Amino acid sequence: MYKNIFDTHAHYDDEAFQDDLEGLLSAFPDSGISGVVSCGVNEESSRANVQLAEKYDFMYAAVGYHGLNTEDLTDNYLDAIKTLAQKEKVVAIGEIGLDYHYEKESRELQLKIFYEQIKLANELNLPVIVHDREAHEDTLNILKEFKPKGVVHCFSGSVEMAKEIVKLGMYIGLGGAVTFKNAVKPVEVAKYVPSDKLLLETDCPYMSPVPFRGKRCTSLLIPYTAQKIAEVRSVDVQDLLDMTDRNARSLFNIPQHTTVE
Repeated sequence: MYKNIFDTHAHYDDEAFQDDLEGLLSAFPDSGISGVVSCGVNEESSRANVQLAEKYDFMYAAVGYHGLNTEDLTDNYLDAIKTLAQKEKVVAIGEIGLDYHYEKESRELQLKIFYEQIKLANELNLPVIVHDREAHEDTLNILKEFKPKGVVHCFSGSVEMAKEIVKLGMYIGLGGAVTFKNAVKPVEVAKYVPSDKLLLETDCPYMSPVPFRGKRCTSLLIPYTAQKIAEVRSVDVQDLLDMTDRNARSLFNIPQHTTVE
């Protein structure tokens, strides 16, 4: 069994887990899972993830507003996020960023709250967890302007963009997409990312790796992603898991995990 499995991006407040959440999470430590960061997408989900993080030792929370989750956005939303961000188990501002795939909200609003939340993260000395979907140019320009600590999660850009992200000192998060049949860019990026800048994630309950694509994802499926990335990098799977666990703890300022052999 693998150990030191750190899932840097999950959504365990999602209704997909409402029927079996406690049993699922309680089994994680005995399944080799050393850490999970569960991410908010608005104030309500941020609060829910903080509560989960406070209940389980291995869980941590990120708080923030996703660009497509602004239905309940208030004028003082940033104060609410700032208050949550100062809770002990909160390790990042996220999930924040830009999504130009849909036009539900204006790009102007997405850009505004992305700017504001990156500034907040820098003020609090917290990393950001960045969502970038079909918004590579704007995302990169903003990251270059504000230079936050953090990760671009579920990275979908090119190797050239990955190089720019790494130059900024940021991390690249890779998940189940690297296992998809037609995955070209994610595999190229998986080969390139420097060892000290790679993170593993699920984005669960979404983005299950092959052979579970289309089914509910959980952190228990990370080994399938790790196996694919280890294959393209020609490294041992457990070595990759150990490395990405260390990277996650370094980014999120979590004490390094020690295991009893």
